[in-house]
Amino acid sequence: MRREVVLPLFVLCFFAADLVRTGHSIWLNLPASGTKCVSEEIQTNVVVLADFVVVADHTHAPTISVKVTSPYGNNLHHSENITHGQFAFTTSEGGNYLACFWLTDHKHEAGTEISVNLDWRTGIAAKDWESVAKKEKIEGVELELRKLEGAVEAIHENLLYLRDSLAEKLS
Repeated sequence: MRREVVLPLFVLCFFAADLVRTGHSIWLNLPASGTKCVSEEIQTNVVVLADFVVVADHTHAPTISVKVTSPYGNNLHHSENITHGQFAFTTSEGGNYLACFWLTDHKHEAGTEISVNLDWRTGIAAKDWESVAKKEKIEGVELELRKLEGAVEAIHENLLYLRDSLAEKLS
């Protein structure tokens, strides 16, 4: 390939990796009563991994419950009376996936909020790159290029998903 083509392609791939929103960690403040939910629109056939933990500044960590549902209301995960946990699934339908958290420990002081740290990863961010590197015996630049290739594929799939979603809404 000619240098005039390779350099712009490399720069595009480098910046494309930053454009793909594939994972994020957030803090949720749960009220003493009520539910706090987060959602993300995800296309079909995408791996989703999440870890969550109650952050308490005292010895007794209050317990929470969590429920994760698909766009059509299918229950993907449900846990009660826990202080930490994780869930993982592969999406079977495109749309808005919802994770809801609520306080189940009624010994907690009324009027104060409980913090929950949620680390939510989808698609390429959910991939175990360490295992890929060991399995395929790659490292350094080759591993980074493999990650960029995955990011470019994810961008392409997202663009196709957005195009199809727009076409559905317009018809």
